Amino acid sequence: MRRLLPMVVLTVLALAARLRAQGATLDVTGVVFLDRDGNGVRDRGEAGIPNVVVSDQIQVVRTGAEGSFRISASSGWGMIFVSVPDGYRSVGPFWRETRFAAANTPIEFALAPAPTPAEFLFIHASDTHVSEQSVVRTQLLRSLVDSLKPAFVLITGDLVRDALRVPEEEALAYFKLFQQEAAQFHVPLWTSPGNHDTFGIERHRSLVSPKHPLYGRGMYRHLLGPDYYSFTTGGIHFIGLNTVDIDDLWYYGHVDSTQVEWLRRDLAQVPPEMPVITFNHIPFFTAVETINGYMDGPPAPTAITVGGRTQFRHAVSNAGAVIGLISAGHPYPLALGGHMHTRESLAYAGVPTRFHQAAAVIGPSDGSGLALPSGVTVYRVKAGRIDDGTFVPLDH
Repeated sequence: MRRLLPMVVLTVLALAARLRAQGATLDVTGVVFLDRDGNGVRDRGEAGIPNVVVSDQIQVVRTGAEGSFRISASSGWGMIFVSVPDGYRSVGPFWRETRFAAANTPIEFALAPAPTPAEFLFIHASDTHVSEQSVVRTQLLRSLVDSLKPAFVLITGDLVRDALRVPEEEALAYFKLFQQEAAQFHVPLWTSPGNHDTFGIERHRSLVSPKHPLYGRGMYRHLLGPDYYSFTTGGIHFIGLNTVDIDDLWYYGHVDSTQVEWLRRDLAQVPPEMPVITFNHIPFFTAVETINGYMDGPPAPTAITVGGRTQFRHAVSNAGAVIGLISAGHPYPLALGGHMHTRESLAYAGVPTRFHQAAAVIGPSDGSGLALPSGVTVYRVKAGRIDDGTFVPLDH
């Protein structure tokens, strides 16, 4: 019986892949509506919300006057999400799988009013690495969240202990455990994927076929939703990116071209005066590699050669292009990352963007003899301005 759910998942995804290969596509239609009673169901008199951004991670559209939208199902990765606008919260998941959605079965997204105060907190956490042995660390994070009462929490990847190097059943168990823990938080959790959330790509260890429907990014997307997306709150546009790219057996820091084009379309919907904050796993820039020292050997060497070009593996190789795209049209005060298991803050003269990494929830780390504590960063937003953040240790 333990294998029943994974086998059903594989059957559904494999059939969806065959339908796409045969050109069997249908437009996806739906509505975004004002859920006044917060029950997740569109009751009589609950009107559609116009001008809300909806995306399938490729196309970006806005709802019409009645809150309705239409997206061609021939693009995207089998899911659709609403970019939750300022002043609202999602009732239930902000995304839906669309593999078998028909044109006469609209997808409904329920949004409830949730005005954001002029001053609020949010928490940046990272690297929970959830497993049965370590889940107490995530529970410690939840206790801190209950105490501080932020508006929401960002968790920048490596949510599970490991999906890179393990078989399907083990990886699914970690993801299910993370889902169970996430459901117990009393504020919204917004996540982005890490390298350890990428399923099976180290095939010499996982023995997973690249033809597996959940291979690579598939498991994260199927269980946790879009691996890149956006939402707006408190007058700030937040963008979750997937900075973990794949080259054969290995991951490396990079934002792929499909995602860059989606980012361009998403930013086009954002007023030019609105600040943008990004959050992702592998950071744009980091000094931690100089602390750890250069490594040639496994499990994660410092450098990787992709397409004949050798580059740093644990920073985003096309960071300049991504940063330039965002900052060309919007204030870009803060870029948040994880991966390095260290609270890090980088600032450069003449560059308005601050580059901050969060420490690891999983526990303290040790870099070249430095004692680097576990913890999170708490940010205060006041009238649209974001402070430098306050490090709060989890083991205090």
